[in-house]
Amino acid sequence: MPEINPIRETTDEARTLARGLISKARFGAIGVIDPDTAMPMVSRIAVGQAPNGTPLTLISDLSSHTKALKADPHCSLLVGEPEEKGDPLTHPRLTLQCKARFIAHSDAAYKEMRGHYLTTHPKAKLYIDFADFSFALFDVQDAHLNGGFGKAFRLTPADLA
Repeated sequence: MPEINPIRETTDEARTLARGLISKARFGAIGVIDPDTAMPMVSRIAVGQAPNGTPLTLISDLSSHTKALKADPHCSLLVGEPEEKGDPLTHPRLTLQCKARFIAHSDAAYKEMRGHYLTTHPKAKLYIDFADFSFALFDVQDAHLNGGFGKAFRLTPADLA
């Protein structure tokens, strides 16, 4: 019996849904590999977008996921939250496979990122200037969209641009 491929051909509707999930995301789950144990680890993080649309987070050197990203920048970022009603597994979500890169306070781009980030995360003003914080941008390598029951798509970085 032939195997059935559950991944659909990528459509404009899938691209639009994926881009919307990224642009609406204010938090998500990041998956990294713990450098001390080589075990997977998932944390909830704040999520935003750089002016060019690249997903990003404001991240503290004190967090274990920062230590993991500095040891190995490969990570996975899940965005998309279930709505109040219905089965949470039928609501759209997007997994981004990424490489993280850091922007420190001393980097020329930090000031622009700071202003832009605060427009969507105003409460971050309380800690954005702490010395242990930097931005991590997530350069998307691949993406997997679950658009709801029976609606699975694989997307490229170009699909999300």
